[in-house]
Amino acid sequence: MKVVILAGGLGTRISEESHLRPKPMIEIGGKPILWHIMKIYSAHGLRDFVICVGYKGYMIKEYFANYYLHMSDVTFDLSNNSMEIHQNTAEPWRVTLLETGEETMTGGRLKRVRPYVQDGDFCFTYGDGVSDVNVGKLIEFHKTQKTLATITAVQPPGRFGALNMNKQKIIDFEEKPAGDGGWINGGFFVLSPKALDYIEDDNTRWEGAPMQALARDENLSAFVHQGFWHSMDTLRDRVHLEELWNSGRPPWKVWP
Repeated sequence: MKVVILAGGLGTRISEESHLRPKPMIEIGGKPILWHIMKIYSAHGLRDFVICVGYKGYMIKEYFANYYLHMSDVTFDLSNNSMEIHQNTAEPWRVTLLETGEETMTGGRLKRVRPYVQDGDFCFTYGDGVSDVNVGKLIEFHKTQKTLATITAVQPPGRFGALNMNKQKIIDFEEKPAGDGGWINGGFFVLSPKALDYIEDDNTRWEGAPMQALARDENLSAFVHQGFWHSMDTLRDRVHLEELWNSGRPPWKVWP
């Protein structure tokens, strides 16, 4: 099963970093968040990726073009212009990089992958969120629902500490409480290629009319995930994810 990842947006809400590189290339623990997302899927045996690039897409292409060198021990002999690889720790991934334009909306980018996903259902996610979602169980759930699309529903954490007060006295403090109890789109979809028929053109947001129409047609299922999920929308989010990685126990690290 293929995995489609959107990696072409401008990332304007984290412009402190995205003015230099595409948002999926912003690093957590010295590796692009795109790498972390791919490792999540790879841990569940999915290693065939289609990455939709746009804004500064050449940087993503250069990253994978040089991935073998980035991940290996190498000796360069400049006297005879030779290179010797000593240790190769590259991933067993197949990566297709698909140009989808800088201004294309999420639905438009997704629609352009149709030629690459004709052979059956595929996974789909955004290039800025990590989770410990069990992708294998997500896929099995999708198969049992017999709908064209399955979304992973998550409850985001609260962004600020919560005070439990009695008059002027604080009786409890929770540093990172859960959100307001509402479920949101956590990405990590499984889609039938027929779901792409709901997308009109490059100006279509996947999260708008297509998903609403799928829901009306009873073709959108929800896989409830109560574990870890976090998106990297702002610099604050990046710092938080970096802190989790540096703790030595990042909750989305489901690989050895």
